[in-house]
Amino acid sequence: MAIITLTSDWGNTDYYPAAVKGRILQDLPNAVIVDITHKIPRFNTREAAYVLRNAYKNFPKGTIHIIGVNTEESLNEPHLVVLYDGQFFIGADNGIFSLIFDKDKEPESIHTLDIIQDSEKYTFSGLHRFAKAAVMLAQGKTLDMLGSPYPGINRKLDYEPSFNASGIRGMIIHIDPYSNAVTNIPRDLFKRIVGNKPFTIYFKGYSCEGVGDCYADAGGDGSHVCLFGSNNLLEIALKYSTASSLMGLRINDPVIIEVLPER
Repeated sequence: MAIITLTSDWGNTDYYPAAVKGRILQDLPNAVIVDITHKIPRFNTREAAYVLRNAYKNFPKGTIHIIGVNTEESLNEPHLVVLYDGQFFIGADNGIFSLIFDKDKEPESIHTLDIIQDSEKYTFSGLHRFAKAAVMLAQGKTLDMLGSPYPGINRKLDYEPSFNASGIRGMIIHIDPYSNAVTNIPRDLFKRIVGNKPFTIYFKGYSCEGVGDCYADAGGDGSHVCLFGSNNLLEIALKYSTASSLMGLRINDPVIIEVLPER
């Protein structure tokens, strides 16, 4: 049974998601179609990459992911189907693949998407080409039947934290639906640089002098908490409240961890 996911900036108020699902179900009536999200900010490939990067790892091998964000094709940004970590990713090569995949792990295969569109119009690739490609993959068609081998994906530099022995400088990269602010500081980097040494985390005029284990560690008086979430990235949160709005936190705001002298 085929599993096909959809990640897009189409929203939920128009026909776009339903049309793509209907196109798939015409040929695969038993397909499992999973909406990862259709609320990516318009054309925001970084946000789409963050969501899909953290979602796809929970799907079984062979899952097919349609990426409906910034899908316009050009000579420099062709439509590709990429096999990575045993799963298929279909989208435009606008840098989004490089943001989804680990930088030290290459895709197993990269092919251009050369199949003829289902329409002469070129405004809805998700429907007229990506859905068709997903059906073909689910039916067992090989990548060579969808297109030609391609040498590599476009690279877009991700925002990575800087660090030295004195601390880490990162930034907020995502605001989740609970208004928790997610940074680009991973747990393993924190352990390597900070370890068991005392530290202070600074952000937008606020600070934390420790890392909690769960959101409840924020307490009930409106205080905030810093913790590592399920994706092992440092987060800033308020218990039962909205950290980003009440604290004025925004994407790209700096977050600094200062390692303090041993006491």
